[in-house]
Amino acid sequence: MDRSAAIFRFGPYELRPRTGELYKHGVRVLLRPQPLRVLQILLENAGEPVRREEFRRQLWPSDTLVDFDRGLNASVKELRAVLSDSADKPRYIKTLPRLGYRFLPEVRQAPANEPAVEKARDKTQLSSVSTRPRRPRSRRWVVALSITAILAVGLTLYLRATRFRPQSLPKGGKVMLAVLPFDNLTGDVGQDYFSDGLTEEMITQLGRLNPRRLGVIARPSVMHYKHIQEAIGQIGRELGVQYVLEGSVRRDSDQMRITAQLIQVNDQTHLWARQYNRELKDLLLVQGEIAREVSDEIQIAFDDHQPATLMAQPSVSPKALEAHNLYLQGLYFWNKRTLQGFQKAIDYFQRAIAKDPNSARAYAGLAHSYILLEEYSLPQPELIRKGRAAALTALKIDPNLPEAHTALAALAENFDFDWETAEREYRRAIELDPNYATAHHWYAEYLTWKGRFDEALHESELARQLDPLSPIIALDRAEIFYFSRQYDRAIEQFRYVSDMDPTFPHTGLIVLAYLQKGMLAEAEALLPHKPIDDPNYWTTAVDVYYRSGQVERARHALGKLQELSRSRPVDPRLIVTAYLAVGDKNKALASLEKAYAQQSNLMVYLKVDPMFDPLRSNPRFQKLVHVVGLDR
Repeated sequence: MDRSAAIFRFGPYELRPRTGELYKHGVRVLLRPQPLRVLQILLENAGEPVRREEFRRQLWPSDTLVDFDRGLNASVKELRAVLSDSADKPRYIKTLPRLGYRFLPEVRQAPANEPAVEKARDKTQLSSVSTRPRRPRSRRWVVALSITAILAVGLTLYLRATRFRPQSLPKGGKVMLAVLPFDNLTGDVGQDYFSDGLTEEMITQLGRLNPRRLGVIARPSVMHYKHIQEAIGQIGRELGVQYVLEGSVRRDSDQMRITAQLIQVNDQTHLWARQYNRELKDLLLVQGEIAREVSDEIQIAFDDHQPATLMAQPSVSPKALEAHNLYLQGLYFWNKRTLQGFQKAIDYFQRAIAKDPNSARAYAGLAHSYILLEEYSLPQPELIRKGRAAALTALKIDPNLPEAHTALAALAENFDFDWETAEREYRRAIELDPNYATAHHWYAEYLTWKGRFDEALHESELARQLDPLSPIIALDRAEIFYFSRQYDRAIEQFRYVSDMDPTFPHTGLIVLAYLQKGMLAEAEALLPHKPIDDPNYWTTAVDVYYRSGQVERARHALGKLQELSRSRPVDPRLIVTAYLAVGDKNKALASLEKAYAQQSNLMVYLKVDPMFDPLRSNPRFQKLVHVVGLDR
């Protein structure tokens, strides 16, 4: 039977690929096209594992801007919600770690022209589908646009007249708001950068309204909902917010249409809904207008009724508008947090600067890209120099730009070992924008390297509140526990990160806590079954095998690591760790001194990393601690 012409039936469900429809007891279930195609692939291979690479091949061509891992995870999560399935106790879709997914129940196929299953007569069955609270997404917004246009004025006038009071907060409490990803209604995935950029800009605008009383969730956490239909109440619980702003954007040549609505989470009341039809050159003005209206509605929840402070909205020239678009595309790639993403971000930020040499935010984006590109690869002094120049230029243009102060702090901390300047710049960034999660996050790292663990955990918690679904913030919290020798809490937190995002690449750091706890079997179980051509693997193997008494295997692994280091650059941390694992202190110290000469940010770990405990009484090690300023 031609599968493309088949009907797939399982349990109470029926999938019709030809028409792109899913039914439950004969009642159509709303499902976006992408999760529906994922379901079709699973059904076509029912009972067999479907590798992630196969999904990528069929659904996500390599030349698109889509984040494959996030898109697939979001599609599976949406399918589980629609099928009332569970990842922990799956009835339909089972996760195969590091491999893909398997569809569990029996699937029956029928010809496409066979009549559909008779619709259920039970009214409760109908209501369970039709009344389920959902975020209005993608294509449904196309229909909703005309309705919104008619109702927006009446709704706004009603709300203004009644002055519906938002949920009260305890005195001194902070209102929390999430700006959900604006839907891209252009039909062109290449325009995602524009809708994502609008989301980013709204977060920035609203985050600076009244940061003492209004907290705005950071971009990485809200982007988790970009491809997911999730009930507003569930989003509110997951993010810890009282309000949600959601909307859509349609762009056509030099025109744009933006819809937005503010929703109160506790009872899902729509406080207002608006539609904006503007010329593209008025984008920044529209963002400011939306921010003011949101502030007006939320302001009555504040006890002090302090006036909101918004960023100035200058007139936008065509070149400045083009530069802004390039900046948004740069942010799109920067947020991917990959080497290729940073390189593309640098290109877009540079093009934005070429169009508008006074774009402080583009310079700050360039600085952040160079900093993380250096940290994600190997020591490259040229990247540090370029990052510093970009950060200083951004500050020259706008002395009050938090992103620029954060970039300067990171440079001072990781490459200059200028701890006084780093702390001053982090504090200034947080003072300028208390809702800037990255500043809290990176400042927590700074406090960790200084051994100020209680303060580090406090800043980490502030970062988590502003970006609750960020795996990197959660991971760095695990590292704070690890460096403060709280190994049980570190293991618990590492496992939490793994549960949060099984694909996140750094959760393997739990092996360090296992080794410190003497949990050698658990540590060895994390090693791949077959050796791989990766310095990280061989370093971990040296440590695990030597501690468990497998001396010959440890020496073999060390030899493999040394062989790799002769053929290509290897992170100095891996070399030092391997030598310390086998007790070769002299070679470890020599590698450390070499790393210092290369300006490696390995130096920031000297004061707190348990790995260095065997060296702490050595004068050569003490000298290194002194020259990088970590003994004071």
